[in-house]
Order: sequence, then structure tokens, then C-alpha cells
Amino acid sequence: MTLADSGPRSTAPAPARGRPRSEAVEIAIVEGVMKLLEDGVPLAELSIERIARTAGVGKATIYRRWNGKEELFVDVMRAAEPPDPELPGTSMRDDLVVLLESLRQRGLMNRSSAILHNVYAQMKSSPRIWDAYHTNVVNPRRELGREVLRRGQRNGELRADVDIELANDMFTGPMLLRAILRPDAELPEGLAEQLVDTVLAGLGPVPGAGT
Repeated sequence: MTLADSGPRSTAPAPARGRPRSEAVEIAIVEGVMKLLEDGVPLAELSIERIARTAGVGKATIYRRWNGKEELFVDVMRAAEPPDPELPGTSMRDDLVVLLESLRQRGLMNRSSAILHNVYAQMKSSPRIWDAYHTNVVNPRRELGREVLRRGQRNGELRADVDIELANDMFTGPMLLRAILRPDAELPEGLAEQLVDTVLAGLGPVPGAGT
């Protein structure tokens, strides 16, 4: 797997002054991790020393960019997944469709990539890595969905009495169910639009209400 186009997106603090970061070095480190995973090395056996040796760098080079394995693995997963989408901002519906389409694409990639499927399973057995992934990747994505819904309430596209957290689960839940819990379920094109429109039919403002 080549990650040169996407590149790692580290959440680690900036390196000390006088040590400029090299994108090529970061890509080599991330691809070194992916190579080890493709070779069947379990996450639990991926030491910084082994990663450094595979990437052809020193351990200090890795620690200047990441505080530890958890942060590094989060960036590896971010680089392997499709990039987060840019929202059109034209309407709540359009933004929700883009967000759900991104989930659908991740589901398709997870199904087609044995390594991604394997790594996700291993991450769940490592609380520190799983927590880091949720904190740095999953939670920001969920907050993006909540903000879209808040904006919809302010614009009158969503009823003011709708609970934002519950509504977010109602939109994303069916797609996540198909993408993760039901690997046999279809993820056809147009599914994002179908889900959004079905849920909005129940959560949208009632015509004539309040007039």
C-alpha cells in the first residue's frame, strides 16, 4: 500500500526548533508500519525499534514526531482510510449525504482490504490504541455531524425539539450497522441519500407548524 499521496496527519506536538519535519521521512515511517502489518506482524509486537529498523530511521526520529505507538498507529489508520470529506455547506441534507457517503466508502474499503479489517479487530483488543483512535479520529467526525445538525436547527431544516445526539445516531447508525456489523449487507450507491431522506421525513419541520 502506498501512502505517498495522502501522507500521515500527525497529532503529535511540533518538533523542537532547529529540527524541521520531513514529509518523506514521515511517509517512510507510516509505510514501514503498513509493511509490517501486511507481513502479518500483530500490533502488539510492533515495537518502535522494529518500526524504525523497517523504515530505515532511528528511534529518535520517530519519537520526535509521535509520543508513542498509539499516536503513530492513529496516523497510520488515518493515512490508510479515505480522507475526511469537505462539506458543500449548501444545506443540512447535502452535508449529511456527504458524511454518510464517506462512511459508506470506508465500509467498502474495510471490506476490500484484509489488512484494514485485521487492524481494526486488533485495535479493539488494545484499549490504549482504541481510545487514541476514538479521541483523535472518531470523536471529531461525530462532532462534525453534530455541528451539521445544529446548523440545521438554526436554519429551520431540523425541528428545534430534536435531540442532536440522538439524531446523529439515527443518521449514522444504519450506515455503520451495514458497514461494520453486517458484512453481508449491501452498500449500494445512493444509500446515503436514501438514509438521509428517510430519517429527515420524520425529523424535519412539520409544514404549517407554529403559524
